Amino acid sequence: MSVLLLLTVFLFAFAIQRNEARTVAEVSVSFKDESAPFVTRETVNKLLIVSNEKLAGKAKENIALSEMEKRVKAHPIIKNADVYVTMGGDIGVAIEQRKPIARLSGAISFYIDESGEVMPLSQNHSAHVPLVTGATEKELSEVYKLVNFIRKDEFLAKHIIGISRSKNAEYTLKARKLGFIISLGKVEALEERFSNYKAFYQKALKDKSLDKYKTIELKYEGQVVCEKK
Repeated sequence: MSVLLLLTVFLFAFAIQRNEARTVAEVSVSFKDESAPFVTRETVNKLLIVSNEKLAGKAKENIALSEMEKRVKAHPIIKNADVYVTMGGDIGVAIEQRKPIARLSGAISFYIDESGEVMPLSQNHSAHVPLVTGATEKELSEVYKLVNFIRKDEFLAKHIIGISRSKNAEYTLKARKLGFIISLGKVEALEERFSNYKAFYQKALKDKSLDKYKTIELKYEGQVVCEKK
C-alpha cells in the first residue's frame, strides 16, 4: 500500500510538472457579442503581452494570467475579461464589451453605455444608437435618464432615432421616417408624456394624419398640442 501511494503521488506530481512545462501553442480570443466588434482580436492580443514578448512558445508556468487579465480589463471599451490556459496549452480570452445606448455628438463625441458611464468611440465599429446633440458630459445623468427610458420601451426604442438638448435644458426628439419633431420639454414626467404620445400616435396612424404635423408638444400636463405644417 505504501509503495502504491508513493507511486500515485509521484505520477500526480510528474503530470503537474509536465503540464506546467508545456508551452503556449496559440491565443484564442472570443467575444460575448460578435456582432459589435468595438475591440479587435489584434488589440486584445497586444494587451496580453508586455514589451512585445510573444506568447507562442512561452512556458505556461511563466505566464501571469492575473496580470494579463488586469491589462485587458483596463481597456475603456472592455467591460469584463476572463483569461485562462487550457490543458492543451492554449491561452483563451473571453471578452465582454461595454454596450452603448446613445452617442453624444459635440466638441468631444462619446457613447453612453448601459450603466450611464462615458464610453469612448471605436475606430473599428459604429453602434446604431440614438444620436444626442446639444448635450455634454455635464448633462450625462439627465441624458441617461431619458435614453434609458426610451431603450427599455419597445415602441420608443424602434421609433426614436435622434435627441437634441436646448440651452434651457429642454429636449426635442426625432422620430424614424416621420416629418414632425417631438417637443418633450425637460426630462420629467416621462411615463405620462410618452403615454400621451403613444395615444396620439395610434389615433393619428388610424386617421392617416401623421404626415400633416410639424411639431408635437408633450410638455403640457395631460395633453398633446400639435402644430400642423
